[in-house]
This record gives sequence, structure tokens and C-alpha cells, in this order.
Amino acid sequence: MDEWKKRLKGDSVSWLLEPDDDQPAVRYFALRGILKRGVDDDDVSQAKNAIMDTGPVPVILAAQNPEGFWVNPGAGYGPKYQGTVWQIVFLAQLGADGSDPRVQAGCEYALSHNIASNGALSVNGTPSAFIHCMAGNMGAALIDLGWLEDRRLQSALEWQARMITGNGVAPADTKYTNERYYKSGTTGPLFACAANGDLPCAWGGIKALLALSKVPLSYRTERMKAAIDQGVDFLLSYDPAVADYPFGYGNRPNSSWFKFGYPIGYITDVLQNLEVLTALGQAQDARLARALEMVENKQDDQGRWRLEYSYNGKTWVDIEKKGQPSKWVTLRALRVLKAAYP
Repeated sequence: MDEWKKRLKGDSVSWLLEPDDDQPAVRYFALRGILKRGVDDDDVSQAKNAIMDTGPVPVILAAQNPEGFWVNPGAGYGPKYQGTVWQIVFLAQLGADGSDPRVQAGCEYALSHNIASNGALSVNGTPSAFIHCMAGNMGAALIDLGWLEDRRLQSALEWQARMITGNGVAPADTKYTNERYYKSGTTGPLFACAANGDLPCAWGGIKALLALSKVPLSYRTERMKAAIDQGVDFLLSYDPAVADYPFGYGNRPNSSWFKFGYPIGYITDVLQNLEVLTALGQAQDARLARALEMVENKQDDQGRWRLEYSYNGKTWVDIEKKGQPSKWVTLRALRVLKAAYP
């Protein structure tokens, strides 16, 4: 038996593989990510088709304006969590088919309205509103939905890498250039953010690395590689299980670090930290041991993990029930354990 399976208290894999009209994408992702079935496999094809027919994806798409946006035209970060930006992020996380014309229209709309004049993915389409959490989430989603070849996205990813390394980016008090940091958003290199008291924000860092981790090696520029190296060093310079990263306000880490949920917005949790670090080749790093132990300890007697954090009531469609065993969180946990204990 594989080492990771020995760490489970029950057969949660079979649970994830069950057909489920409420969350059909779980079966698809389990077939692909856990069982490693190919895209031409009949079960994989059927599971992928089900995503567009049942569950949350059709509900989200039904709320879309024919022009491609959700709720309000223009750069659609708001309203949380029903605007255009959030739907692109959630559609990707929920396994939507990027070739669907409605999904393509939403992605094109976002790229047309949320790219700033300096090439950055921006909350409102201006250079000053670049923040790593939003840009990372959007970048990752657009890659998952098939837009890696788009030059606008490539430029946005390169800009995000520049903002991490600081290479060629002017200080926030510089005038007459938009290739600089801004006091109202990302204020300095690494992941410095005004919302975190100008200190490096680990939530933003994880989102930024999430996007860069999805860029194939052959597409990664030298600046992207440097940004990944610096980001990984930052995340591993603290204990992920404690999440005592710099915080500009309060005297302890945000409690959301320790609540596992799905889908995932601008906040993050210990599990996503592990997901990103394992995706970037750090699965065997000894510094992850305590965080991995935390993940194991959160499972129930059936080898399932609960939904501890939820956006239900704020989004177009509810995803599972808070406090109950969650197929999505269980899928996330199994991916990490499989990577750490192959």
C-alpha cells in the first residue's frame, strides 16, 4: 500500500469517486489527481462533462450577463463574492470547462477590464490597485481555464514576478512612472502590502506562488524563477503549522489559517500553503512536518475532513455544508498527503 494511504483512517478515496450531482468536479479531480487517469479515459470524460451539467458551475454561468460580466460592467472585483473576478476564480476552482463559450467570454471580459496600463492584473484596472492575492488568484484561474498563451496574461505574470523581486520596480514615493510600488496596495518587494501594515503578506505570497506554480517550466522566465525561489524561502522561513508570518495588525495569526474550506478567496489556510509548496517541489522538506501532522490530525474516523470555512450565503451558489465532512477539503488533503508520502 502507498505510504500516504496508510495515514488515512478510512477509505475516503472511494467516497470522492462516487458520482455526485451536487459537486461533480470532485470525482473528476480525484480521477485525475489521485488515480492519475488520463484525459482520454472514459470515466474522466464523463466526469468532466458532468461539471457543466450539474452542481455549482451551471448556476454561476446562469447569473452571467450576455456581455460576459457578472453584476456590474467594468473591472469586476466587487461585489464580493459575486462580481466577475470572483466568478473566474471560482469557476476554475470548481472545474469549469475553459472551452465553454460562456467561460471564455468571462475570461476575455476580465482580461479586457482588469489589466492596468503597466500590464498588471489589478482590482480596478489601475496600476495602484495591484495586490498579490487578487492577481495570484486570477492568474492561477486563467491558466487553469486555458489562457496561458494569452500575451496579456503572460505580461501580468511577469509583472507579478517583478513585484516580488523588486527588479526594475521603483519605490512607492517615485513619481512619473507606473512601474513602481504604491502606498495604497503592494508597497514593496517580496509581498509587502498596505493591508498588512506594509509587511510581507503570506496570504498574498501563497496566491502569487499559486499562479507561478502553474506556469510550465518551459514558460518560466528567469525573473519568475527568481520570484519563486524568494517566495519559497519566505514561506519556509516560518513554521507553516504556526503561520506566524509577519502581521501588521493584532498580536497573533489570523484564525482563518487553521480553518480548511472551499472554494478559496483572498484568504488562505495552512492546507493551501502546503498545496503550493508541494506543487513547487518542496513536499519532502522537513520544515513541513508539523503542518502535515496538523492535516492528518484533522481527519475523522472515516478519513474525511470537515468544511471549516465557507462563503455560503455570499456567493451565487452554496458549496457543501459548513461543519460537515467535505469532499473538497478531503480532496485537497489527499493531494498534499500523496505528494508528501508517495
